[in-house]
Amino acid sequence: MQIIHTISELRTALKQQPKIGFVPTMGNLHAGHIHLVEIAKQNASCVVVSIFVNPLQFGANEDFGSYPRTLEADCEKLKAAGADIVFAPNVSEMYPQVTENKSNGKNLNQSMTITPPPIASELCGASRPGHFAGVATVVMKLFNMVQPQIAVFGKKDFQQLFIIKEMVKQFNLPIQIIAGETMREASGLAMSSRNGYLNEAQRTQSAQLNAALQHIAQQLKNGHQDFTSLEKTAAQQLNQNHWEVDYISIRSANTLQPAQAGDKQLVVLGAAKISNNLGGKTRLIDNLEVHI
Repeated sequence: MQIIHTISELRTALKQQPKIGFVPTMGNLHAGHIHLVEIAKQNASCVVVSIFVNPLQFGANEDFGSYPRTLEADCEKLKAAGADIVFAPNVSEMYPQVTENKSNGKNLNQSMTITPPPIASELCGASRPGHFAGVATVVMKLFNMVQPQIAVFGKKDFQQLFIIKEMVKQFNLPIQIIAGETMREASGLAMSSRNGYLNEAQRTQSAQLNAALQHIAQQLKNGHQDFTSLEKTAAQQLNQNHWEVDYISIRSANTLQPAQAGDKQLVVLGAAKISNNLGGKTRLIDNLEVHI
């Protein structure tokens, strides 16, 4: 397995590869990421995994500075999983116009960005303005650098997956997007790099988010159509159990628009904050697809 840090080295290494599979990550890898690598291996002759904590997608008060950076351990996991190349660029490689500013750190000077569709301002985008523009922009950069034929993204961030699919379709990119199922801990908690902020008791409590979505899913399968009531009840119950709910929402799985009577392919999405062992709050997301 090669570990590459520059675009020029990457392009040289990939020049003769007939079919490239790509898994973009921010590192601190867990079994969910490795599952995506396995999917890529099944569909490509060369698998590239990027590890880059992208500052453009973090808000001013988010955890960019404390986000876990575990490159050595990540590379060991990827080697064992059979990845061919780890692309681990630094900020100046990804944003060559970056400058240092003594008062507030780095200024990326990325004046040209991808403008995502209006759905990017809803759900997670409502509380994280600019987040999906940052995601779409860095993914477009990575697509240009790696030039894969397939790319694998997890369903855990369903909204991100939707936006990336739209970007690929609307920009006519010659890339097949494959969705990987959400991997879960035994409690039902969706695997996430941010789960590392939680102690064991908090991880157990965190499974309540998935349980709330499971309850809604069962109600939908039982024929309940009062979507607003289902959303409000679930949010209230979580808030009563010491969560800070961002949203619980029932949407069309095909369009991510609010569910309407008669929709058969639904997705129940949730985001909420829970106390962590660092004395702050960890924001967790989850979703369940429901076919009725």
